Amino acid sequence: MTSVVAADPTVKPARSSSLRANALADRLEQGARMLADVAGALTEAEWQTRIPKDGRKVGVVVHHVATVYPLEIQLAQVLASGQPVKGVTMDDIHAGNAAHALEQHAVTKEAALELLRRNSAAAAAAIRALSDEELERAAPASLYSNAPITCQFMLEDHAVRHSYHHLARIRAALNR
Repeated sequence: MTSVVAADPTVKPARSSSLRANALADRLEQGARMLADVAGALTEAEWQTRIPKDGRKVGVVVHHVATVYPLEIQLAQVLASGQPVKGVTMDDIHAGNAAHALEQHAVTKEAALELLRRNSAAAAAAIRALSDEELERAAPASLYSNAPITCQFMLEDHAVRHSYHHLARIRAALNR
């Protein structure tokens, strides 16, 4: 099992021998760049806009995506090792998101974008470190009612998809 480490932005990411790992990491990086590009161009009023049905501010959501990359990667790495994911439920995620929103209500664009850059680079590097065998491993995951899911599915449904999911909601909230 690999661990998430902060990536050096001056070093070009190493490519994996796994085409699937590279493709997953590339998609994660693309989504993070798209989110950063949109977020970086926002006015302060747009940064403070609350997202309908979510309630969080746009800036808080950008920071949220950046904040959870390490946890999403950690969960995938547990599955990659063949171990089950235990004790993580949607209720836990909702509670964590609510606490994060309170803690980061005044997050600056610069701080959120820097964390997004750093954590997405580290997440992509961790994905590239996975082998095809690790991506294919499945184990029960409490987040999915203990259904056995693969490491690759966990990555696709969480870390890789996350920026795209929230970017769509941000664009809708801002009519972009």
